[in-house]
Amino acid sequence: MNKIDGAISQFQSMDSMAKEDRWMNQIHPSIKLFLTVLFIGLTVSFPKYNLTGLFGMILYPFVLFQIGELSFRESLYRLRVVLPIVCIVGIANPFFDRAVVTRIGEIGVTGGVLSMLTLMLKAVLSVLASYLLIVTTSIEKICYALQQAHFPQILVTEVLLIYRYISVLLAETRRVTQAYHLRAPGQKGIAIGAWGPLVGQMLLRSMDRAERLYQSMCLRGFDGTFHLKEKSHVRRTDILYLLIWTALLLILRLFPVLEWVGRWFVR
Repeated sequence: MNKIDGAISQFQSMDSMAKEDRWMNQIHPSIKLFLTVLFIGLTVSFPKYNLTGLFGMILYPFVLFQIGELSFRESLYRLRVVLPIVCIVGIANPFFDRAVVTRIGEIGVTGGVLSMLTLMLKAVLSVLASYLLIVTTSIEKICYALQQAHFPQILVTEVLLIYRYISVLLAETRRVTQAYHLRAPGQKGIAIGAWGPLVGQMLLRSMDRAERLYQSMCLRGFDGTFHLKEKSHVRRTDILYLLIWTALLLILRLFPVLEWVGRWFVR
């Protein structure tokens, strides 16, 4: 399986996971969307030196991986390209902030190192929270949650169409690369001189197919408005889930819980 086939397979796998009949998948999409935004907002609001307090926010993705029956190792594999990129954000901090702010035994830790680790952890937690939302909620339900949050209808429709367009683009990329390799057997990769024409062909072919899909949607009555077939209703368990996580996240953000726990064990 080449890289394009692997990307298509992973894309379809995540889409099918979001449609599985699991407990996490049955939580109301508006509640999951709200908690994801709340978690990311609280996570990024930590001061740049408060690494200890930020560690407490690991509780949210850890518990969701457990109750959602999701593989953490498989998640890291799927995010192997994104995570290193987001971790680069604070890599220059140790060179600019060299003042020692704390010590671990006799080793001094500079503010740059501490802020770098804090930024990296914030980025990783935010990506994991977004990933958990995607693999436990279908794109239709996410758009429905955005609709319920009174997002502009045009933005909701764009999100849905862009998500669907990704699969179209990947399929056209696979066809073009397969056609190239059939005409150049034995060649490893694609010649640099052919990159430009191939990218142009993929763009034009995917645009043509997207136009045909759009025309098919219009023939079936699409008027620019997104409609969900089965509208979900908020249950008591959904409200309880929301209240518990909101309370826990606010406590972890406002109070130094890990420091209290550490002092208790030291005694």
